Amino acid sequence: MSAIKTFLVERPLVTVGCTLGEAPLYDPQTGILHFVDIVEHKVYHLNTQDLQISSETFDLPITSLALRRDGKGLACTTAQGFAILEGNSRLQHLCKPLPQDHVPHVRFNDGACDSSGRFFAGSVFSKEQGIPGQLWMYDPATSECIVVDEGPFTDSNGLGWSPDGTTLYFTDSLLNHIHAYDYDNGKLSNRRVAIDAMAAGLPEQSFCDGLCIDSEGYIWSARWGGSRINRFTPDGKVDAEIIFPKALNITACCFGGPKEDQLYVTTAHCGAINGDPSRQDKYPDSGHLFVVDLSGQYRGGQWRHEFGG
Repeated sequence: MSAIKTFLVERPLVTVGCTLGEAPLYDPQTGILHFVDIVEHKVYHLNTQDLQISSETFDLPITSLALRRDGKGLACTTAQGFAILEGNSRLQHLCKPLPQDHVPHVRFNDGACDSSGRFFAGSVFSKEQGIPGQLWMYDPATSECIVVDEGPFTDSNGLGWSPDGTTLYFTDSLLNHIHAYDYDNGKLSNRRVAIDAMAAGLPEQSFCDGLCIDSEGYIWSARWGGSRINRFTPDGKVDAEIIFPKALNITACCFGGPKEDQLYVTTAHCGAINGDPSRQDKYPDSGHLFVVDLSGQYRGGQWRHEFGG
């Protein structure tokens, strides 16, 4: 058995102090890293060259982001649906598909666009109300929004495509599973468990969160409650990990930089999502933004694309 390559990251890049930092998105045209704080209804914009940062605040949570192919600004998912961010804290919803009786209890979570610009996003579940997490798709070419997998899932999370676009990966957080589907032009089939984090030996009470995929097709999965990111091989084994000793809840990651070899990482406060805020003393960097220099070792792949609208 080969040894696991380990990286140790001691200091954050920016001490932004998010409650629930998520959804990092690097724009190679501008060098801007966009990310969100779901709880605080904020979208941040970080110039990765001079570390100047700005933010917008909205009336509801923004939960994932996408670059746009045919327009200015960003596309996003909100708690209730799919939208366009128009700048200056304004947004326009394109679709709000959740049933009205579900809206008080569940919301959309992570999302990403396929190579044709369709926006896929998962919803979280409500155990008390018996509402499952589901996987949705919004197609800007037709304005159609449908459930593409009814689950039932727990909290839907990180998703993205293999470099050749024929496999979609999708995270079911509380089960600690990353599913794989055969993918063909918007159609999903043959759902199976590609990664079982517990079978891979990862710690109890830590969970698969957001993900990104590198140029070799390996999955980098952020670990909520685990102070780490794991790199999984195609057969579900861990071959590398990044440890953040002073941050507990690692939420999401994306490659960026001019050579796509810098890994940007969002985190959440220890008290987020009914957590224990007293643990913040032990993990004081929880909620800050990190970057990991992976130059000469790993590069990002084409695992998500621009929104087609």
